[in-house]
Amino acid sequence: MLPSPDSHQTASAAPLRAKRMGVLTLDDPIVFMRTDCHVCRSEGLSSRSRVLLQSGGKSVVATLYQVASEMLDADEAGLSEAAWDQLDVAEGDPIVARHPNPLASFAHVRSRIFGSRLSEVQLRDIIGDIAERRYSAIETTAYLVSGSSFPMDNQEMHALTKVMVELGDTLTWPGRPIVDKHCVGGLPGNRTTPIVVAILAALGLTIPKTSSRAITSPAGTADTMETLAPVDLDLRTIRQVVEQEGGCVVWGGAVRLSPADDLLIRVERVLDLDSEGQLVASVLSKKVAAGATHLVLDIPVGPTAKIRTSAAAAALASKLEGIAGQFGITTKVVVSDGSEPVGFGIGPALEAHDVLAVLQLTPGYPTDLHLRACTLAGAALEMVERAAPGTGVAVAAQAIADGSAWLKFQRICEAQGGMRAPPVAALTQPQLAQSGGYVTAIDNRKIARVAKLAGAPGIPAAGVRMFARVGEKVSAGQPLYTVHADTGGELQYALDYVSANPDIIRVGDQRNGARPTIGDGND
Repeated sequence: MLPSPDSHQTASAAPLRAKRMGVLTLDDPIVFMRTDCHVCRSEGLSSRSRVLLQSGGKSVVATLYQVASEMLDADEAGLSEAAWDQLDVAEGDPIVARHPNPLASFAHVRSRIFGSRLSEVQLRDIIGDIAERRYSAIETTAYLVSGSSFPMDNQEMHALTKVMVELGDTLTWPGRPIVDKHCVGGLPGNRTTPIVVAILAALGLTIPKTSSRAITSPAGTADTMETLAPVDLDLRTIRQVVEQEGGCVVWGGAVRLSPADDLLIRVERVLDLDSEGQLVASVLSKKVAAGATHLVLDIPVGPTAKIRTSAAAAALASKLEGIAGQFGITTKVVVSDGSEPVGFGIGPALEAHDVLAVLQLTPGYPTDLHLRACTLAGAALEMVERAAPGTGVAVAAQAIADGSAWLKFQRICEAQGGMRAPPVAALTQPQLAQSGGYVTAIDNRKIARVAKLAGAPGIPAAGVRMFARVGEKVSAGQPLYTVHADTGGELQYALDYVSANPDIIRVGDQRNGARPTIGDGND
């Protein structure tokens, strides 16, 4: 619950009247008041103040913005959609507004900014306040940055993971093993999860997969899956789907599995920030909450991936394996090639088309996505002794070849609320090679930026479709990739960026040397 006002505050001025402003601020509650509002004057409130709003037994802490126009009456409180929904008020309902009690937990954030480590108790205070939406976006940003500029140690990561689990709901399942899979991200188009879930569920394993929406990428697994089936399922429905089909692919933010995580992810998305300590806790808290006993971790490595070097991959793998082990989760790390995007599509719907092509073995399907999915599914099969060592990839590939994975995927989609066709963008614009030669490099970050400027992931059909691969020979005038957008403005934004960055795909006279291959991080 939000903090109750101090006793001396209860005798404040007359309540304000609720007015719905229709302003969308994601999860950040905002309240608007006139500069001459009696509450602002009596409470000494000014723009950017934090304000405790109470009505009908519900309360929320909101950020105040003041207006100096007739858009509000002096006795009205204009509410953003987030504040309106959380207070659950009707037009004209009375609202009491005053200063909230100070956030004691923010002292811990300030302490960490200046170099102190945080205990489990202090982290519980911070994450609890974030989960209850007591932190503003600025305060949440300060917390995230404190763990990025001064990285968390293993003790903090374990404590943070534990706290994030304890503050939410958890799932338990009869029997073992309960398998999960996660990629640390940073590689456009690497949408293996729906394929892996379909393969493992088809082969009789249990894999309740909760996934995130995009943080800094053009698509998250939940964004892609949502173009194929509903993903915002409640816990009861998740359990029904998994009990019926053995697996699911759902959005973790729709349920209270590690509830603070989705709030943190939304701020990370704005900051384009994904710190290691928060990443470890974010990944593992959801696995623990989902009841996983075995976990396959995909860590792509490449010069423009999130993880740039083998040494950095090994360090992250060690942290993830160590913390996971403390929660009883057996892990298998697969270090994969992160030198270029995976598949053809970058963006929710375009990646969904790739998933369907692999599962149906449509002629011309992306073979790299097929291999990655089978490699990860094979690692899981070997880890839980459902395939002999060295045979997991072949067993996984057979589940696609015989159609059982495709059938299982359709059944999972239907159980989640019905399968649907991913949308197609209204506008496309190919980008052509300016000269002939060999593709020597593709910048993951820049090609992802093109997809985001085109509208992904907010516009599901937007993004980029790739035609060129590193090492391939291309001719002048040959399409390297096509930009997909729904509006001319978004298309132009993307094309302007393309024009300013001619090195997104590099073409040279000589073929590059041997490319890195997918490998076992435990080798």
